[in-house]
Amino acid sequence: MVNSALGDDVFGEDPTVNMLESKVATLLGKQAALYVPSGTMSNLLAVMVHCKKRGAEAIVGNMSHIYKYEQGGAAHIAGVLLATIQNKPDGTFDLKELEKKFRGEDIHEPVTSLVAIENTHNSCGGKVLPVQWIDEVAAICNKHSVPLHMDGARLMNASVALKESPAKLVQGCDSISICFSKGLSAPVGSCLVGSYHFIEQARRLRKMLGGGMRQAGVIAAAAVVALDEVLPKLVFDHKRAQILAKTIQGLLLKTFTVDVEGVHTNIVMVQISDRSSLLSEQLVQRLEQVSLTETQGDCKTANDEGVIVKAVSFSDKMMRLCLHADITDEELWMAIMKITFVFKELDEACPVQ
Repeated sequence: MVNSALGDDVFGEDPTVNMLESKVATLLGKQAALYVPSGTMSNLLAVMVHCKKRGAEAIVGNMSHIYKYEQGGAAHIAGVLLATIQNKPDGTFDLKELEKKFRGEDIHEPVTSLVAIENTHNSCGGKVLPVQWIDEVAAICNKHSVPLHMDGARLMNASVALKESPAKLVQGCDSISICFSKGLSAPVGSCLVGSYHFIEQARRLRKMLGGGMRQAGVIAAAAVVALDEVLPKLVFDHKRAQILAKTIQGLLLKTFTVDVEGVHTNIVMVQISDRSSLLSEQLVQRLEQVSLTETQGDCKTANDEGVIVKAVSFSDKMMRLCLHADITDEELWMAIMKITFVFKELDEACPVQ
């Protein structure tokens, strides 16, 4: 980052940003890419470019990031209605139902102008979408002359898990968003990818949204490093996630379970029994605390200072744990010791009724 060559990216003059955009476009087999501050902006830009008329409609999964975690920006800023389709536990949705969702022939209806999918699927536990299913969705979109966007914030994790090139996974997509600050572990930034014409329009809208950056090569350099050095290591995140999942399930506790087969990548979802009074937010808070019993006597979880494990509450009974490049084998073991101690403690304190 310190040694990156810099210029003014608003004028297309930052060589490091230009190199990153070219690198990503080539990696995904598309014509061009645009570096933006966040995945939320990247997805919003895709919606705005594809859905040119206010009152247009985009079909998204009801568990998708675009629908759940982006503040309704498609409607608030772009004037685009988000129509939801039920996500299955594996992150896909029913293709027959998708066929029925397209609207616009009746003058009372909005015009369906975009379909968006997510790979890997965050809310479904980092699930990897099957390539055949993506291709079938693309074929349906082509039939209706509607573009397909992929929220590929964790696309590289999907590529590694399937042992397929990223380009293969997005061959039927008209646009893709990939994030550098998830598993790839860069501090900031995403890329929106598509055709020359698509990116030309997105670049103009990026400026309007406040995403035009000047000497952005400083942060783009970290994204380049992420692709060159962290991408080949994502497989180790996946292996550590499997170890974590199998360890938790192997505790054979009534309060906590993990669907080990459902752990495809670097995300582990912990299910709390509905018959326990414990809520996931309480579990998250407890994992962030260090009690005296953890650091004294025979109950030490890892060291004299104790261990804090950061997690996210996804629902009242679901907690997410995430592996990334900064978690070593030693740190994973420390986390497992902490999790084991806390889970056994809470399993006893909040028993299944």
